[in-house]
Amino acid sequence: MGAAGRARRIWPLLLLLLSAATVGAGPAAHLVDYLPGLAKQPAFRHYSGYLDVEPDKHLHYWFVEAQGGSAADKPLVLWLNGGPGCSSVTGLLTEHGPFTIQEDGATLQYNDYAWNKLAHILYLESPIGVGYSYSEGKDYQTNDTEVARVNYLALKQFLRLFPEHCGRDLYLTGESYGGIYIPTLAVWVMQDPSLNLKGVAVGNGLSCYETNDNSLVYFAYYHGLLGARLWTDLQNFCCSEGKCNFHESSNLNCTLAMVDVIHIVDESGLNIYNLYAPCAGGVPGSYRYHDGKLLTHDLGNNFIRQSVRVSWRQNLLSLPVGKKGVRLDPPCTNTTAPSNYMNDPQVRKALHIVDDAPEWEMCSFEVSRGYKRIFSKMNDQYLKLLGTMKYRILLYNGDVDMACNFLGDEWFVNSLDQKVEVSRRPWIYTDENGQDQIGGFVKEFTNISFLTVKGAGHMVPTDKPRAAFNMFDRFINKKPF
Repeated sequence: MGAAGRARRIWPLLLLLLSAATVGAGPAAHLVDYLPGLAKQPAFRHYSGYLDVEPDKHLHYWFVEAQGGSAADKPLVLWLNGGPGCSSVTGLLTEHGPFTIQEDGATLQYNDYAWNKLAHILYLESPIGVGYSYSEGKDYQTNDTEVARVNYLALKQFLRLFPEHCGRDLYLTGESYGGIYIPTLAVWVMQDPSLNLKGVAVGNGLSCYETNDNSLVYFAYYHGLLGARLWTDLQNFCCSEGKCNFHESSNLNCTLAMVDVIHIVDESGLNIYNLYAPCAGGVPGSYRYHDGKLLTHDLGNNFIRQSVRVSWRQNLLSLPVGKKGVRLDPPCTNTTAPSNYMNDPQVRKALHIVDDAPEWEMCSFEVSRGYKRIFSKMNDQYLKLLGTMKYRILLYNGDVDMACNFLGDEWFVNSLDQKVEVSRRPWIYTDENGQDQIGGFVKEFTNISFLTVKGAGHMVPTDKPRAAFNMFDRFINKKPF
């Protein structure tokens, strides 16, 4: 080959190396160089684009590099929101991302307690059909096993696009139905020696339907939601020989009592994600008068669609009340601001969203409706992880959440029968005034911990950002709780 030929071969390589030196090893086409809504663009890099895991499966991701001078030493974290069918961008914009959406739906403010101060974080919109993830065939029926497989392939594809992150410590994290997503994915990841899995963390996770349902009744009663008559009926019809089965009793009277429980918890206007927070949109079906005229007020407003309601409690789907379902927007949650922001044409352009991608929604009813739940509990998956004695595992719960309440997850962790290393005790963090405060309670077993966050609901970093940041710091930096 002559000099001219060699030059033609070398020049594209030089351009590639120059591009990598300028924007890092990540794909330049995915780099977000200007994000609308920020008064000042970030000092750290962030990327948005698609992970094409198969010809017809395109998962949208938003990746934020770690802040600070020691970013090279920080781990890689995957974050998944739940549903099934809810977008992980919600975690970025409303929970622990570097910027938080404001009420106007157009402005972003920097988050003092952003988790990317501690790690590089990959927010993945999964399954296909959620957020800006899509397929040409628009077949969005899926299941627990398929989602784990596709998420594993997406993670591998991400590391092919960002090879500088291949050797990093890897943590898999999520919340809510992430209680299924994360441990099922972890079983795939732990079998891949090229992935440096170090730990798993799940917030307010659905770990076991039975313990979640049974514990909810106790949670509701001892928080003053169920009256003495209903509690007596539940004890008489759902319990025998000192053991209660509220989950799937064959006693018709127990079933009818449970319908009343679900009505109070899910449908009365209480915020199931935070018992002590107001319900956005108000109480459904309540009545009020103005100038002598009766006005009705329900949740059929611009941010919660009433057309379909889907029950998150799978075992009640066969009951008449279950067929009504629950709102999936989700209930008591104002989704206006993130929806307006994500659907802004300039934001779509900045995030490299393809023209064919659908309108962004916080939660997809189509995905939820077509989703097949295979696993009813996660014992086998966690026991596989624990059996290696290699991984750090944390299950944490805001203690005023009713969707996936703390008591059920505590029962679940206890059911794994691991050796207790530290008995249940308060954990302490320092508040904004420099004073030590009780963040919640923690019980530590060999390689797994259960932790509560006092006063937080389903979305812990939203309700208690400073305490959540402190907890996450201790988790990924292997500090004691």
